[in-house]
Amino acid sequence: MSFNAAKPNLLASPAIAWLVAFMVLPCVLILVYAFFERGMFGGIEYNFTLDNFKRVVDPLYAKIFLNSAWIALTATFFAIMIGYPAAYAIAKAPRRWQPILLFFAVLPFWSNYLIRTYAWIVLLNREGLFNNLLRALGYTGEPLSMLYTEGAVITGLVYNYLPFVILAIYSTLSRLNPELMEASRDLGAGAVRTFVRVTLPLTLPGVAAGGVFVFVLSIGNFVTPALLGGGRFQMIGNLVYDQFLTANDWPFGAALGMALIAVMIILLMIQARGTSHASGERGNREDA
Repeated sequence: MSFNAAKPNLLASPAIAWLVAFMVLPCVLILVYAFFERGMFGGIEYNFTLDNFKRVVDPLYAKIFLNSAWIALTATFFAIMIGYPAAYAIAKAPRRWQPILLFFAVLPFWSNYLIRTYAWIVLLNREGLFNNLLRALGYTGEPLSMLYTEGAVITGLVYNYLPFVILAIYSTLSRLNPELMEASRDLGAGAVRTFVRVTLPLTLPGVAAGGVFVFVLSIGNFVTPALLGGGRFQMIGNLVYDQFLTANDWPFGAALGMALIAVMIILLMIQARGTSHASGERGNREDA
């Protein structure tokens, strides 16, 4: 093999080594722990068992898993409902303004995740900005309890992960051939019908990519439920955290973590296959 042929592999080797050392090996270690027993005083006893995976499907923990999926799905829905119009507006803006608008869209990423989450505590608490604004508008009742609710958790997840949706959808909108929309209008379709029949179907891969990003990151999140939910809403991420650092049941925590990783991998595979299928159909449509 010549040096030029091997150059791509050499250039990729540092990144591959990094991923293997800090992602693949820890996941393998967690998978191995899931097949052993918890020690009497914590730790691990190296006796092979499948009981940890049986506990994962126990109704108690399955309910937490389903509740986590529901919160993540709700956050994904609202992120798409907010992110699509924002991405569409950016894509339709004059080209010289698009980088500036994208900059503002990703600006929250310039601050720490914890700081952004704590900011919502300041906004939502009983003496926070929203309740003070209501008083200024003439509201005289009891302060609204917006913090430590499921809505507060969903709001925090949507806010923190919304830029992923905007960027994913914008990338597909920016690559659309404008001649397709022009042809639709020339054939008598109005703006709404053109959007529903042409623009939206062609941007579904971006919608799916952004939605998967939000869902995967939300279902495993434990910081936002702990801070904005006040511990009242147990999500699967909090359960995994508690098993490792509170209950000292590493094997069961590992089994929960592997179940979560399995769900993420399945969703990513479905999204990748759907994107590939949509790209193939779009290519065939353009060739025709």
